[in-house]
Amino acid sequence: MERGVFFSNLLSTATKQKAERLILGLSIFSFIIHLFLIYALDFGWIKWAHTSSLLKNPISAIYTPFSFILLYEVYLTLYYLPKSFTTYIGKQYEIISLIIIRRLFKDLSNLELSSNWFAIKDDLQFTYDLTASLLLFFLIFLFQRQSQKVGNSLSDLSELSGDVKKFIQLKKKIGFALVPIFLVLAFYTFFGWAMHSFYDSNLYVGFKDINNIFFDEFFTILIVVDVLLLLLSFYHTDEFHKVIRNSGFIISTILIRLSFSVDGLTNTVLIVAAVLFGLFIIAIHNLFETRLSK
Repeated sequence: MERGVFFSNLLSTATKQKAERLILGLSIFSFIIHLFLIYALDFGWIKWAHTSSLLKNPISAIYTPFSFILLYEVYLTLYYLPKSFTTYIGKQYEIISLIIIRRLFKDLSNLELSSNWFAIKDDLQFTYDLTASLLLFFLIFLFQRQSQKVGNSLSDLSELSGDVKKFIQLKKKIGFALVPIFLVLAFYTFFGWAMHSFYDSNLYVGFKDINNIFFDEFFTILIVVDVLLLLLSFYHTDEFHKVIRNSGFIISTILIRLSFSVDGLTNTVLIVAAVLFGLFIIAIHNLFETRLSK
């Protein structure tokens, strides 16, 4: 019984509020610590043989609190998993958008202001990310508006069938199981990157790009979860437009995952295409819902 209460509270509103306050505190604290390390290295107060690029410019200190904010978005993704499938997908889009914003802060410290802007790789990437962040912000706004047109909330369980209630409970169990998995993954990937970056450890040669830390594996796991949810959804619905919607969201998540394996313009195009595809999927799904409700 105690174990059941623990899992019930893991994704509760009270836990969500506590997590929000905790992440806010950690974000402020980490920002101050990051700034201190940058200036301490700059003034020679401390010595470090292997200095990361994140410790060379005060602007890059903004990268650290954004990383904690992203972890909170990961929690929100699991929080909304049992409640609303479209909100759950929307949180994935918000995460990849925040990753691009975070990357902008990191790349700001590496900009080379010259007349050869479009010939410099880092400056080009900054231009791609700046444009993509605006596009994604607008696309996510349209996606959220589409998700609100047809009722997606599952808060009123009394009006749902037995099969749907079981499906919701199953999604809750999946969300509960993913929380410790993602916590362990976050610690492992961060430790691996730190060992590779600061100590040149050969044990963690896979952690080369800090922008991909954790989220590469995160979206891989989400693809598995999405496919599992799609298959389980057949127990309570076989409506064509819902099957296509869920399948389309899986394709969208796969496109996001593929973006981590490339860089430059291809990376940006894949991310924008993923969100744009999801937007078209839900818009067409809503047209089906409107037609069927008449």
